[in-house]
Amino acid sequence: MDKQWLNDHRIRIITGNYGTGKTEFSVNYAMKLALQGQKTALVDLDVVNLYFRSREQQHKLEKAGIRVISSSIEGSGADLPAISAEVASPLQDESYQVVLDLGGDSMGARVLAMYNEYFQEKNTFDMFFVVNANRPDTATKEGVLNHMEAIAKVSKVYPTALVNNTHLLRETSMEDIERGQKLCSEVSAETGLPIRYISVLNHLADQLPPHYEETVFPIDLTMRESWM
Repeated sequence: MDKQWLNDHRIRIITGNYGTGKTEFSVNYAMKLALQGQKTALVDLDVVNLYFRSREQQHKLEKAGIRVISSSIEGSGADLPAISAEVASPLQDESYQVVLDLGGDSMGARVLAMYNEYFQEKNTFDMFFVVNANRPDTATKEGVLNHMEAIAKVSKVYPTALVNNTHLLRETSMEDIERGQKLCSEVSAETGLPIRYISVLNHLADQLPPHYEETVFPIDLTMRESWM
């Protein structure tokens, strides 16, 4: 299996519309880096959604040797969004491979503007815009472009590539993936952004048509219990 993710830039920003599966992609990405012996940090910058955040897999991630930096503070039964001063550490420390999991939509992406100084040079980071064609707000080219522009405006960082992560969780079919690929191709033609990955469940990875040139990114469902 191609390990193209090792060739991405050191800092990977993962963004997209709420519910696209970007946190699942982020967690799997960090795990792949760690399994290849990379010194890895996963930064949970989701200060919008209180559910399905990467910090929920903190024990599993830390067991794999991944440094997890959370955007929450805990206490008195509360789980409150807050930006840790620790976020800047792996951004500054070039020995780390970094995955930044942003909150969904422009509200969640606003946090990224606080760290804009680290994203001035294009050859130091990637910003992957995750697309799920099964989400109502991003089921069309216009919807994806609107969300992309809104996120770029508030974060002050423009996506560098697309990720086709079209899915229906465990009910995902090849038709879903192909529909997402068609949508991403339309967005790519409009923006000039490449489709960097096709993110698919492991059991579907070998079923992708051979004419897809993008890198296949097999994932496990880590953010959902088996009954969900």
